[in-house]
Amino acid sequence: MSRTLIITNDFPPRAGGIESFVHELALRRPEGSVVVYCSSPAAADRAGDPHFDVRQPFPIVRDGAGVLLPTPRVAERARVIAGLEGCDSVLYGAAAPLGLLAPALRSVARRQVAITHGHETGWTVVPGAGAALRGIGSSVDTVTYLGEYTRRRLARSLSPAATARMRRLAPGVDTGRFRPGAGGEAVRARLGLGGRPVVVCVSRMVPRKGQDTLIRAWPRVLKDVPDAALLLVGDGPYASRLRSAAEGVESVYFTGPVRAEELPAHYDAGDVFAMPCRTRRGGLDVEGLGMVYLEASATGLPVVAGASGGAPDAVLEGETGHVVDGSLPGPTARALIRLLKDPDRATLMGARGREWVGREWTWDRTLDRLESLLSDS
Repeated sequence: MSRTLIITNDFPPRAGGIESFVHELALRRPEGSVVVYCSSPAAADRAGDPHFDVRQPFPIVRDGAGVLLPTPRVAERARVIAGLEGCDSVLYGAAAPLGLLAPALRSVARRQVAITHGHETGWTVVPGAGAALRGIGSSVDTVTYLGEYTRRRLARSLSPAATARMRRLAPGVDTGRFRPGAGGEAVRARLGLGGRPVVVCVSRMVPRKGQDTLIRAWPRVLKDVPDAALLLVGDGPYASRLRSAAEGVESVYFTGPVRAEELPAHYDAGDVFAMPCRTRRGGLDVEGLGMVYLEASATGLPVVAGASGGAPDAVLEGETGHVVDGSLPGPTARALIRLLKDPDRATLMGARGREWVGREWTWDRTLDRLESLLSDS
């Protein structure tokens, strides 16, 4: 059987969108066809799930380093692992910077595929980084992209030949996990939310995601929908600042960190999903796609997304939700008020979103594309 070595810094038990994407790809590949070589998790992540590695149905080789870099040492170890495990293809969980290993691994890898997300688009505007990205594109067989926005941005740095070899590879959504009735009533009961209208945001807490915009918009929402509640799900380096910003703002609830298996229930606790992300640092910090919007749609919720990077690709404007300027509280508040005050329309948008995700964003489609990329001669 052909086997693939996945080389990545982004892997559970560390939480995040890239981590989930790469993990799902590994889990859904045929049994015996995957080996993972990755960095060591931080102590806090390891403590949260100390037995993660042994529970996986594929081998995981953890490097002693907290971050894998494209160094001769890492390249040599990857060659040894590929040889011992019989791997004849390589999948880079994030193209930058580990795709720079590609020339050193060409002797053992028949195919090399580099996945891109959002952060690689930032490389296109940094002197030197764009040249590195161009080298990656010329060294691997395929650079993938999430959607049209990321394709256009990446093409600025890639050679014409590498651009022609680009292929779309976006995560899928498990509509059996993310669905209406996934346990939201229990979450509401535990938090004392009862039957109140709830706006939920499920996301890592970093400045780009826009939870602070939701907090700033919330007093305006409460003027029109006094019994509404804002539920902020997740954790991250921005959490303490968000909690401070919410002091004195009524009806804002923080869950803290939530395990992956409990996320569907937290989506289901909401009536509207909102994450008004925004682009930061002159385009260096941008949303690649925003799988949370698609998971919310699968759960039957209308969504309010920020107009950052590829986030609009995850929304059918006016059909499954709305795209707003996430840097300002006003547009976010107006979109939320419209949805909360018209629950029939919100329900129709949620149903349309679930239908769209079930048709266009399946894991079967993603895995078929990946298999084609890894098997092309």
